[in-house]
Amino acid sequence: MGPQRRSGAEGFFHNEALQTLDSLFAGAVEEPPRTAPPPEPQIGECYIVAEDPADAWTGKAQYVAGWTSGGWRFIAPLEGMSLYVRSTGTWASFRNGAWEIGLVRGTAVMIGDQQVVGSRTAAIAAPAGGTTVDAEARGTIEAILGSLREHGLIEI
Repeated sequence: MGPQRRSGAEGFFHNEALQTLDSLFAGAVEEPPRTAPPPEPQIGECYIVAEDPADAWTGKAQYVAGWTSGGWRFIAPLEGMSLYVRSTGTWASFRNGAWEIGLVRGTAVMIGDQQVVGSRTAAIAAPAGGTTVDAEARGTIEAILGSLREHGLIEI
């Protein structure tokens, strides 16, 4: 490999710029947001900087910090940026100026060509009245409605 060359106004060496690009291209961070750098980071590891950063991360709240051969490189998050969080197997998405961890947003869940979950529907009243009351059936219906409310599928 030849000598490193400077590229751009930030003064990155060419190899450091490639390491920074690799950090974003991989689209993953090691763990949920943290306030301070890990004691022994490995080249290519990335972290989301928490709201109240310390040490080498001071002043870089919510940035993505990637460790390169030249030290920490910080990448400002962009609206809609999504990163896989390796330690939890969830996703972190930058939305409305903040990181959302473990949330998935959409309008429907499709399995095959079948919609299995869609937008929340209006509230459904518990069973009441009637000339013949089946307490066991009514209890079951109320339990089903309770579960649907608990999971946010119908309004309360």
